[in-house]
Amino acid sequence: MNSFKGIASIVSRLAIVFFIVAGSYSRADTVVIGTQNFHYYPHYDFTSDNDKGLAWAIFEAFRATTNHEFVYISMPVLRLQKELAKGSVDFIYPDNPKWYNPIISNTLKTFSRPVTKALGGTILRPEKVGAGINEIRRLAMPLGFTPVNWQERVDNQLTHLIRVNDTLNALELIAKNKADAANLEYHVTQHIASQQPTLGKFTLDPKLPHDGVAFMLATINHTELLAEFNTFLVSHQALIKRLHQQYQIKSPEIILNNLSDQYY
Repeated sequence: MNSFKGIASIVSRLAIVFFIVAGSYSRADTVVIGTQNFHYYPHYDFTSDNDKGLAWAIFEAFRATTNHEFVYISMPVLRLQKELAKGSVDFIYPDNPKWYNPIISNTLKTFSRPVTKALGGTILRPEKVGAGINEIRRLAMPLGFTPVNWQERVDNQLTHLIRVNDTLNALELIAKNKADAANLEYHVTQHIASQQPTLGKFTLDPKLPHDGVAFMLATINHTELLAEFNTFLVSHQALIKRLHQQYQIKSPEIILNNLSDQYY
């Protein structure tokens, strides 16, 4: 993928335009964005030294139009909420008002417009698509995620939940026939499978539990800057669309329609 060079070029052009318009550049304020500390590429991977994914590319494009410097700090999911509450970070990503956390009431936070949408669902071998939910007796799921769509089956001991560290671990269990499926994000799965071809092929069954979820930026105290970011998302839709294309991230609706046409 040549997206990294293209993204750097886009950010550079935006920065040049900003400096021409602004005329003079004052010392930038530092904005600290707390991020989840695991590999979720192409959506994000803020542990990477280079290309950190779609969210990073969008944040950097926005930064180029402001007087701010952005610093990204990766940490565990629950710690993100704690550091936001303490004021150690200015923003956290990703977040969503529908997500429960025991640290901060979502009513105290302000959320951005969706930066992107992810598709979480039932990942399995292509040849098992259409077999039905009763065939999913062992389900792998990364730590930190809640099995909302599977909770009833788990409670009724119809499906056994296997907790793993990350997406790669879940795919390895499927590859070794130690799990029937995994609850994972579609794009992340496809990226890892492309990087680890010995694992084989995986897909999402559109008729098994799945969810499209918005990834948002959240803050407690920096609502003015968040409003600027929202304006940026609206006024730069062509750029946002181009970045999605470079990272090969499609909307949940398009993916589900394509998979339904392919398998059903």
